[in-house]
Amino acid sequence: MAARAQVVVDPTEAEKALRLLMLKYPQQASLKLPIPTPADVRIFRVTPTVISVLDYSKGFAHTDLVTC
Repeated sequence: MAARAQVVVDPTEAEKALRLLMLKYPQQASLKLPIPTPADVRIFRVTPTVISVLDYSKGFAHTDLVTC
């Protein structure tokens, strides 16, 4: 995949991203470590521009390029 990356500067959006990340990996709560804040980490928004999709139904390692 090729993509463009932009830094997330809105603290509300960054907090939401971190909250969603913690929901995706609930086992992290058992580590008893503080959840990082937007000030602790740099968060990027990644927007795909080209994706290479593997399609083995068309043959071994067949790929199709999808532009976004």
